[in-house]
Amino acid sequence: MNNKKRKSGVLMNISSLPGPFGIGVFGGEAKRFVDKIADAGFKIWQILPLGSLDAGNSPYAADSAFAGNTLYIDPRFLYERNLVTYAELEECKYNGSPYTADYEFVYEKNDFILKTAFSRIDDEIIEEIEAFEKDNDWVEDYSLFKAVKEHFDGKPWWEWPDDYSDYKKCEEHKAEFNESMTYYKFTQYLFFTLWKNIKMYANSKGIDILGDMPVYMAPDSCDVWAHTELFQINPETKKPELVAGVPPDYFSEDGQLWGNPLYDWKRMEKDNFAWWVERIGFALRIFDTVRIDHFRGLASYWAVPADAKSAKEGHWEEGPGQKLFDAVAEEYNNPSIIAEDLGTFGEDVVSLLESTGFAGMRVIQFGFDPYSGSTSTHLPHNYPSNCYAFIGTHDNNTLLGWLWEATPPERDFALEYCGFKGYDWGAGGYHSASCRCIIENVWRSCADVAMIAFQDMCGFGSDARMNVPGVPELNWRFRTTDETISKVDFEYFRKINGLFGRI
Repeated sequence: MNNKKRKSGVLMNISSLPGPFGIGVFGGEAKRFVDKIADAGFKIWQILPLGSLDAGNSPYAADSAFAGNTLYIDPRFLYERNLVTYAELEECKYNGSPYTADYEFVYEKNDFILKTAFSRIDDEIIEEIEAFEKDNDWVEDYSLFKAVKEHFDGKPWWEWPDDYSDYKKCEEHKAEFNESMTYYKFTQYLFFTLWKNIKMYANSKGIDILGDMPVYMAPDSCDVWAHTELFQINPETKKPELVAGVPPDYFSEDGQLWGNPLYDWKRMEKDNFAWWVERIGFALRIFDTVRIDHFRGLASYWAVPADAKSAKEGHWEEGPGQKLFDAVAEEYNNPSIIAEDLGTFGEDVVSLLESTGFAGMRVIQFGFDPYSGSTSTHLPHNYPSNCYAFIGTHDNNTLLGWLWEATPPERDFALEYCGFKGYDWGAGGYHSASCRCIIENVWRSCADVAMIAFQDMCGFGSDARMNVPGVPELNWRFRTTDETISKVDFEYFRKINGLFGRI
């Protein structure tokens, strides 16, 4: 992607797409969404990580750095391949609210439909799986991890018997899990076959995919199990003594205690960060541009004792810095990466951004601090050209929700800064005057890229928020419908994309 060209994009996660299955999938609805944003002059579709979800349905703690979330596999594709019957397809359809992802329902039906389809695969599909496996070395370890985990009733890998929790010993047991491993390879073959089709369609319409890469891995993940030596894991207890998090910031007074194992960067440097280079290369292959979440953790990271009650008990440690990206540059010339550089950060993060040349991020909601005046880097007049300027991220309130929940001084400052002349700032909806006033300030800025979440295109309130950081329940559930998408004023967005030189 040429970041020097002005453009704009929309954030809409796959899970939020419309459809009949209780969650968005890689189907016709995704292509229709692409058509809509392409016609409005947008050039980017941003999605959240494509990996599996944790217990709270967050996509930022996957069980693999490479594998995809099988909930996004379209059951209609299985029907088209004659792997399931029409009656079985109908069983997957959801009759509840179309505005909320029902994960409990979807997990049950996804397991049913995929295992039914697998029981009917033929030699042609087996050959396709084998071809997929040749192009994706990671799928062997992943399928073994999933098969063994299933065998031990879903227990985390550190609770498996030694012959299995030790990756090298477990490899000797592969023959025991041959059929189960083939099933998990089949699911990933399906996932990436369908994703490739969606990405190719988007690209054909002039839409680039902005994908998301979490910095850390879940403790109970294939990568931590298969590469324990690359993480700060106690080999006797098989547990980390220090875990990841962030200090107190905009989102949380106590900081956020994530609990992910930390990397052993000194050990990783010995093989020139081979695992990270492979991971970034894979992401560059399946996306057009990669957003590295919590980029500041690669400059220096917040290390918290594993038994700590809050992230406040942590301390800073030095990350790999430019050495990591020198290794990446040896394999990939001018990689299309943007850095999520939000939150608490110092000069080391600024220096790393400058040395890599990656675009950073700005979020206008963070700029409306009346006590900082005009100095905030998140106010549009302070944006550098080499940045992605957001109305809000998946972690922010919606724009209308922010206006309603801001303090009066914050709201007054925001409305005055953006030149809002109306009187009904609280009126939301598809033609919200206050929301449009703020949106246009980001669009006219000199930021190369302006980004908006779908909810803010609709003028929705805080009930449409995607995630509240630090709150483990009832997040990541926002969904929309074809009817809602049809009500969006795409002509307005085409107008401002043209007016401010983003077409």
